[in-house]
Amino acid sequence: MKPNVLTLVSAPQTMRRVAVTDGMAEEAVRKLEQAGCEVVQGFIEHDVLDAGGLAEFDAIIVRSATKITEQMLIKSQPRLKVVARAGVGVDNIDIPAASALGLPVVNAPRASTQSVVELTIGHLLGSLRFIPRADRSLRLGEWAKKELKGTELFGKRLGLIGFGRIAQGVAKVAQAFGMEVHSYDPYLPSSVARKANVTMHKNVDNLFKTCTHISIHCNLTDETHHLINTKRIEMMPGVDPFNLKCGNHIVNCARGGIVDEDAALSALESGQLASLALDVFEHEPVDAKSPLLQHHNFHGTPHIGAATIEAQRRVGLDIVDAVLTVLDGGVAETTVNRKDIT
Repeated sequence: MKPNVLTLVSAPQTMRRVAVTDGMAEEAVRKLEQAGCEVVQGFIEHDVLDAGGLAEFDAIIVRSATKITEQMLIKSQPRLKVVARAGVGVDNIDIPAASALGLPVVNAPRASTQSVVELTIGHLLGSLRFIPRADRSLRLGEWAKKELKGTELFGKRLGLIGFGRIAQGVAKVAQAFGMEVHSYDPYLPSSVARKANVTMHKNVDNLFKTCTHISIHCNLTDETHHLINTKRIEMMPGVDPFNLKCGNHIVNCARGGIVDEDAALSALESGQLASLALDVFEHEPVDAKSPLLQHHNFHGTPHIGAATIEAQRRVGLDIVDAVLTVLDGGVAETTVNRKDIT
């Protein structure tokens, strides 16, 4: 049963209170306490937050499980001073509502970079060499060696949607495998890609027409919702630069909802998509009975991109630094809505 943190006795108004709703590294919690904060750990139910549960706190630190809405923020005033996302994506926080109230929203964008890079490459290799499928067949007593003939990364074209820190890390590893890396990011100058020896496309459709392997590294917005759809999957060539039939492959370790999962399943069933690997889903936790999970060329993980000991430590310490900066009257470097509140 999830604890309701608001059953705890309130601290005096003079002590800064920080709600940590989705867990955080112990070292980071200690850092808050050493700075004179009372840290209240535990999940807060949505209806409690809606009823003004944040009004007793100076800061709240969330991950992806807690959704922060306009009503919650309005009722948090005048005490709440900062909303913090222990991670990168902030689509679970109503940024416009926070900005309207002058509330900074901070995140920890660098902490999980290496962990997500490694998981992305792991999913890519798992897809091309049928590693999850091979493991399942062994457990069924099968020796399906002939049926599991994969392809190499070497010489293939990898398209990266978004070219921030994680995508740039993936590009380096992919290039070490001998892949030709392409990217699409309308918010970055092409010089960033050129410096990394990556071909930048001005049009996302051109990326799909060029690449047999796609990895997603952008935020979920109205613009990117279902960016991966039937139309774009059908654009993918299915053959490498040497005219070898390698199939089309998609990996998403960014945000759920960027891939139209129904469209992807149809593409898997038709063969237009050779594999799909997801760490994130449009609805989480994903339904175990989902037809997508039953397809033999799909494999997934339960949103574990940042789930390493190293990343969790960095995430916690980074987000605590940002929160303390705001509570001490400063402006955190990682304030995502800075231009809207200054």
